Amino acid sequence: MPQLALIRHGQSEWNLQNRFTGWVDVDLTDEGIAQAKRAGDLLAETGFKPDHAFVSVLKRAIKTLNFTLEGLDRLWIPMEKSWRLNERHYGALAGLNKDETRTRHGDEQVRIWRRSFDTPPPPLTEDHAYHPVNDTRYSHVPRDMLPASESLKSTLDRVEPYWSSDILPRLQKGESLVVAAHGNSLRALVKLLFDVSDSDIMEIEVPTGNPLLIDLEDDGLKITAARYLDPDRAKSLPPLPGA
Repeated sequence: MPQLALIRHGQSEWNLQNRFTGWVDVDLTDEGIAQAKRAGDLLAETGFKPDHAFVSVLKRAIKTLNFTLEGLDRLWIPMEKSWRLNERHYGALAGLNKDETRTRHGDEQVRIWRRSFDTPPPPLTEDHAYHPVNDTRYSHVPRDMLPASESLKSTLDRVEPYWSSDILPRLQKGESLVVAAHGNSLRALVKLLFDVSDSDIMEIEVPTGNPLLIDLEDDGLKITAARYLDPDRAKSLPPLPGA
């Protein structure tokens, strides 16, 4: 029976500073490192043995995965990095303090940017340092695919093909997998896995550094059980499809 562990990176420096982060490559805090190590310990306690790992190209997720795999004594397993697992791109909000942004633009406008399914924040211009066309790690990605801003819908649109082409086939072969990514790219995966509606998915929160362990049937398509491993830091999960 394959298992899938979804892990949001541990607390980042900009999580701590209450800033919009998105594709900006910020590091983990000491607390974030502790959360990542705890994720590995929690997974090890269940006997979880992943065969393959997937991660974004942002160091807060990569380091989280490495600490997790170290706790599992599975640093040797193959790892694939993909920009498609990056956090949602917050456009012109990137780097801004969330409270200051609410003061400047109003609570309702910020709520729409953060919580609507298909309304992105204002885009970045291509000459902005945070635009991905200026980052060499994306030099292999067609320019017209690099976002200047994203909604959850456009994040889902880039995550879904990678799920279908790279992640799901391994589950269907019976492999157990770990995916270390971000609040919104994991929200996209939860939407696909649990068949969550466009309106309901915005209420789903994935806590930092708390593994969501999912048991699947052999075809990799039907969830038989799902739980956060640290109950003290767990968030509510959508009902299992068909339940």
